[in-house]
Amino acid sequence: MTITAASVKELREKTGAGMMDCKKALQETSGNFDQAIDWLRTKGLSKAAKKAGRVAAEGMVSSYIHAGGRIGVLLEVNSETDFVARNEAFQEFVNDIGMHIAALAPQFVKMDEIPEEVRQREMDVLKAKAIEEGKKPEFLDKILEGQIKKWAAEICLMDQKFVKNPDQTVADRLQELIAKIGENIVVRRFARFELGEGIEKKQEDFAAEVAAVTKG
Repeated sequence: MTITAASVKELREKTGAGMMDCKKALQETSGNFDQAIDWLRTKGLSKAAKKAGRVAAEGMVSSYIHAGGRIGVLLEVNSETDFVARNEAFQEFVNDIGMHIAALAPQFVKMDEIPEEVRQREMDVLKAKAIEEGKKPEFLDKILEGQIKKWAAEICLMDQKFVKNPDQTVADRLQELIAKIGENIVVRRFARFELGEGIEKKQEDFAAEVAAVTKG
């Protein structure tokens, strides 16, 4: 297939890799953009990939308030230097990620942060559902593998489709910023608050307790 100059330029902007390396990556992956990014990272040609192991202990803690004060997000994003934390592109990224968290409500930053008991509980539910639906036992492992991967991607910030550009993930957007700024940047942690969250359940539980006592 024909690799256009525009696609090579776009890949270079996203990864910071050389023009010829970007062209080679697209050729090797038949023009698949995401696979080309992975190819560059695997070869160690992506500048963003080279910076990933560097310590990022500066940065900023930011707050984002949405929907007239009904949803709030506290977010820590780290950079290597305080200078970058004052960079307009960095601050815009932090604000965008706060907005994304408010909108899509991820539970974890990355897949490896999902506790094993949470993953196992979801696995048990999906397995029971698959059996209930009559899925053949010999296909269960394959089915569950795909379903767990999809579930994890839906609840982990880095794997979610970026709210301002669904054609890329949050991780893709982060790699773009790293390549542009030239420092390692890490989304470290966040907390999301939604007005009244959990209150209704407590009221329902209380009502159930009262009903039980009344019956007794």
